[in-house]
Amino acid sequence: MKAAVIGDGGWGTALALILHANGHNVTVWGPFTENIEAINRNGINEAFLPDIPLAPAIKWTSSPVEAVTQAELVVLAMPTQFFRDVLAQFVEHIPKNATIVSVTKGLDRDTHQTMTNIVSQMLDTHRVAALSGPSHAEEVARGIPTAVVVAAEAPAIQSIVQQAFNGGNFRVYTSHDITGVQIGGALKNIIAIAVGISDGLGFGDNTRAALITRGLVEITRLGIALQCQPATFAGLSGMGDLIVTCTSKHSRNRGVGERLGHGESLHEITAGMRQVAEGVWNCDNALALAQGHNVDLPITQLVHEILHGERQPQEAVETLMERDAKPE
Repeated sequence: MKAAVIGDGGWGTALALILHANGHNVTVWGPFTENIEAINRNGINEAFLPDIPLAPAIKWTSSPVEAVTQAELVVLAMPTQFFRDVLAQFVEHIPKNATIVSVTKGLDRDTHQTMTNIVSQMLDTHRVAALSGPSHAEEVARGIPTAVVVAAEAPAIQSIVQQAFNGGNFRVYTSHDITGVQIGGALKNIIAIAVGISDGLGFGDNTRAALITRGLVEITRLGIALQCQPATFAGLSGMGDLIVTCTSKHSRNRGVGERLGHGESLHEITAGMRQVAEGVWNCDNALALAQGHNVDLPITQLVHEILHGERQPQEAVETLMERDAKPE
C-alpha cells in the first residue's frame, strides 16, 4: 500500500520502518522543515530517533499534500496536544477511502474524547483504528520482538491494519474495543509518572508494584464506566503497556516522575525535553473525563496535584497510604 505517517517523532519513525520492511511505499510528514532536510541529508532522524539508519526508500516531507496524496493507509503519530491542529492541515487532502490509524496515546485536550473519535468527526469517516501496546520506539526500530494490538469496530479495518503492520518481530493482535485500547494507552503514562516519583523518592519494589497494580485498577475502573471490555485492560494495551512504561529506561513519563521525586520542578524538567511526556499533558484530561463519569482516580488525582505544584511528592505518598481502609 501507499502509506503516510503523519509525525516524524520517534514512534512515527519506528512505524515507518516497520511499514517499509513489510513492503509498503512509505512517506513521513514532519512539521519542521529543518528536521526533514536533515533526515534527507543524513539518513538518520537525529532529533527523535538517533543512531537508527533509515531506509533510503522512505520519503520525508513537510508538505501535507505530498505526504497523503493517494495514500491508502494514514498513520497519525503526532502528540496529543497538537493532534487536532495538525490533523486540520490534512483534512482536505486525505483520500476519503483511506484507512486511518491513530497511534497517539492520549485524550483530546478540549473534549477529553479518544483520538479516534476526533478523527471520525474531523474526517467524517468510519475507517478508523487505534494501535497501541508495550512498544518503545527505540526497541521497535531495532527489531526487538514486540507485540501490540489494533482495535477497530469493523473487522475489515482490523484486518487491513493488522496485515499492514504484522511481520518479522512486530506481532499485531486485533480487538473490537477501540475505546478501551485507547484508555489504557492514555492513563498508563500518568501512572508511570507516579512510579517515577516513587523511584525518585527512593522507595522500592514493593511501592512500585503497588502503584502499578492499583494504577491498573484505576484504568479499568474508568474503562468500565465508559462501557469498555474489562478483559482489554489485562491485555497488551492495558497491563502490558502499563508495565513497560512504568519500568523501562526508555520511558519519558517515568523519567519525568523520577526527576519530580528528586525535587526538580516540572518547568525545569520539560524545558530541556525535545520529545513529549504524554502523561504530563493528559493528566488534566483524564481527570476531567473521570469526574464527568463520577469515577475515583486517587493516583491520577495526586499526580495532577504534584504537576500543578499543589502538593509535594512525599506528602502525596502519605495521602495515598492514609486513605480509608477498604476491600481490594
